[in-house]
Amino acid sequence: MHPLRRWLPWLLVVAAALLLPAVLPPFRLNLLGRFLSLGIVALGIDLIWGFTGMLSLGQGIFFALGGYALGMHLQLTSLQPGQLPEFFGLYGVQELPAFWQPFQSPTFTFFCIWVLPALVAGVLGYLVFRNRIKGVYFSILTQAALLVFFNFFNGQQKLINGTNGLKTDTARILGELVGSDAMQRNLFWLTVVLVVAAWLLCRWLTRGRFGDALIAIRDDEPRLRFTGYNPTAYKTVVFAIAGAMAGVSGALYTVQSGIISPQFMAVPFSIEMVIWVAVGGRGTLVGAVIGAVLINYAKSLVSEQLPETWLFIQGGLFLLVVTALPDGLVGWWRQGGPRHIQAMLGWPPLAPTYPSLDLDPAVQAEKQDLQGGSR
Repeated sequence: MHPLRRWLPWLLVVAAALLLPAVLPPFRLNLLGRFLSLGIVALGIDLIWGFTGMLSLGQGIFFALGGYALGMHLQLTSLQPGQLPEFFGLYGVQELPAFWQPFQSPTFTFFCIWVLPALVAGVLGYLVFRNRIKGVYFSILTQAALLVFFNFFNGQQKLINGTNGLKTDTARILGELVGSDAMQRNLFWLTVVLVVAAWLLCRWLTRGRFGDALIAIRDDEPRLRFTGYNPTAYKTVVFAIAGAMAGVSGALYTVQSGIISPQFMAVPFSIEMVIWVAVGGRGTLVGAVIGAVLINYAKSLVSEQLPETWLFIQGGLFLLVVTALPDGLVGWWRQGGPRHIQAMLGWPPLAPTYPSLDLDPAVQAEKQDLQGGSR
């Protein structure tokens, strides 16, 4: 591969990260930052579904855990010493609960954003995988766990403000208001860096022997077990990694949207995550990010004009992928999608160009010899 083709995508990413904040208005830039952060959780889903064959319908658990960890920290940093978050006074809480206190530390919060979701995912995954639960039963079980977490967080009015959630737009990071245009621009750049880092991590994991083991689990798990490998360990590790990525995604989305609530643990949101990956291209990695950004941007634009029609459009997109584009947009493109469009429209295919042999001096000399011999 030519070096320019290898580095061109990265050059385009860097150029976009530098130019978009200067071109887009603050509102649109904030939306793009949110949707890019959703690309990280989509990458995790592609890692466990596209490469390992495990369809999880409960990634909203880990997404919300990362968001709540950062939300609690930002709530505490926006207060004066000895002051409590405002909602505690509504329920008669006079003292900061014990589990809130560690979140006063930025270091603890930073590790909790990804370690806590990874631990919860690892424990849940181990309990499921050691009993060899897979397929549709695994999907149902993850959705059941999602409902348990949703109902638990939804009912904790006194501890985490229940259905109202935690607001973060009035907090400050490094002395700068989170909701300010300057901070949102910095958060956009941070999101771009973390999305690229998450993509590189997934690409590294899916290459080599570890990636081969994941694909073997997806294609023929009993055969892999027969060869002496332990699929439980691989599935637990990759599920924990996807959980950590969802936590980071939730934290980035929370700080850019200004709120975290149990609604991110609702069933429809976790199903939407799967649709992003399916539309973008399952098993392609880059398709997960493209699907997350395109679908959410389309949702935003359509909802501004015709809010009642988006659910129908989303359902139509999913039906289109299932029936006509099983490999998603990226898979369709890699399989020669533009040629399919030309054939459907009846356009003549582009004539292939080949290097002319007549330009080769050796070929010309041979032709002259043949002509001289024929005389």
